[in-house]
Order: sequence, then C-alpha cells, then structure tokens
Amino acid sequence: MDLKFTGDLVGFWNLFVIVVVLVSIIGCAVFLWVQSSATHSPGEVTGHVWDGDLQEYSNPLPNWWRWMFYLTVVFALVYLALYPGLGSNPGVFGWSMRGQYDAEMKVAEATYGPKFNQFLAQDVMTVAANPEAKEMGGRLFQTYCAQCHGGDAGGAPSFPNLKDGDWLWGGTPDRIKETIAAGRTAVMTPKGTKPDMDAEQVRDVVHYVRSLSGLAADSVRVQRGQELYPQACAACHGADGKGMTAAGYPNLTDKVWLYSSREDKMIEIVTKGVQNHMPPYGEFLGPAKVHVLTAYVWGLGGGEKPVAPVAAAPAAAQN
Repeated sequence: MDLKFTGDLVGFWNLFVIVVVLVSIIGCAVFLWVQSSATHSPGEVTGHVWDGDLQEYSNPLPNWWRWMFYLTVVFALVYLALYPGLGSNPGVFGWSMRGQYDAEMKVAEATYGPKFNQFLAQDVMTVAANPEAKEMGGRLFQTYCAQCHGGDAGGAPSFPNLKDGDWLWGGTPDRIKETIAAGRTAVMTPKGTKPDMDAEQVRDVVHYVRSLSGLAADSVRVQRGQELYPQACAACHGADGKGMTAAGYPNLTDKVWLYSSREDKMIEIVTKGVQNHMPPYGEFLGPAKVHVLTAYVWGLGGGEKPVAPVAAAPAAAQN
C-alpha cells in the first residue's frame, strides 16, 4: 500500500473523530441553550395526549438540573483538553494506557524482581522443591497458562496435559523452558488428497494407528493400513510409531491423544491435517519468571530428569 495514501487515510479518520466528538458535545450545549431560551408557561400543555387523558405539559427544566448539564459539557471539554480523546491528540498531560502500564510494571519489577531472581542461580529441580518458588510458579501458571491447560494442568482437547509424563517436545527442564520461552508451532500435513491417499486408504491407516495403542480396529483395515503407514506416516512418527520429541511428532503407541481417540476425529485429522500453536512467553515474562514457571510445570508430576552426560573414556596410557 502506498505510504502517502496510508498517511492520508489515518489523517482523515483522525479528523473525522475530532469533528464527531466536538460536534456532539457542542450540539448538546446548543440544544440546552435553545430549550432554556424557549418560552414555557407553567400548566400549558403541548397538545400531546395519550390514552385519552394523559397529557404532556410544557414545563421548563429546573435551573439546578439545567446547570448540571452545562457543567457536564464543560467537564467534557476540559477532559478532552487534558487527556486523549480527540483523535490522536495525547492531551496536555500526555497520559496513555501504555505509559501507565509501563510505569506499573517498573514498580512491580523493582518490588518483585529480586524475589524471582534469587532462584535463577538454582537448577530447575531444586527450585521445584522449594515451597515458596512452587507457590510463585503456581500463581504464574494460573495467570498465563490455566486458560489453555486448565487450572489443574490436566489439559483439554488440543491443549496438552502437563501432569501425565507424555511430552510432545520433551519433558526435561531444558525442553520445558525452551517451550515456555520460545513457544511451539506444530503442523500435521493433510494426507487425504491425491497423490497421498484416498478416503478408504485414510481409514485403513487410521485403523492401523488405532491398533498401535490397543484401540478397537478392523483387522482387515489394519493389515492394509500397515502397508500404507511407512510411506504416509513413518517419516514423522517413526517406523515404530513412537514419534520424535525433538521435532514435536506425537507418539502413536502410548494411548495419549491430544485431540481425540474417536475414529471420525482421527480420520478428519489425517485427511485435513491440523495446526497447533503455543505462544512464546520468554520476552514477556523474562528469564527469572520463566525459570520459576518451568520449575512449577516440571514439578507437576510428569517432568523428566535431564539425561546425565556420558563420561568420556579415560585416555589410554602411553608407554
């Protein structure tokens, strides 16, 4: 889009908002003045009659009420001069929601930052065993994670259970921290169109996959699906169906289903594919809070211990 056109468009809507706001406020004042200057005779009726005897009288507004309206108009004009409200005009005080948020965050960081930073020097498993850190991590979880993973971290369809020891991307402290900080995007490509598979072949593969975890499956379809699986699925889920946590490919043999174990849902996923996304929180929360939140998630019961490095073999003695 042309930058000049974009600027002109923004300028137009800015002017439009200013005009609408000012005309509305000044129009209220003019309407009050017109009504105040009109001649009213107490007891005089306007001629409007309802239900035979219900009439509208032409009585003036009480002065205190009328001046309250005038004060409201004055207040609105003063407010718009001091605070944002007239298009993009920031007002005399230059106040903004973003500025107030940043100021409050600085105060919060100065107050609570040291409490989180004290755990940065400790490893995740040590932090997970600390009652104070666990309470802090729990509050972070309820604020930023419970909306998707549930208040008890038990998950929901398309949102993983964080307590069951089944991890798409790995459950070691480092992998959990990486997931929280950088986010994840997982894509299952659609397989239900040519040249991949037709509808019957998709159903055959689904029945084979169901058989891998002990779900009900048609034996004939299982046999046909087993022949199709290496070309259709093994590249991601592995020849044995156990997936690949390094790339987020699910294990198809562990009886854990992120979306559903229903046959029709599995067919839909294989046919149309699916995409899932976890947003990154590293930049928003900062290293210390991510560290404490990692410890809380790891300590929910499904976390894996880091793999100990293999000790190097001693060098052969030289004569």
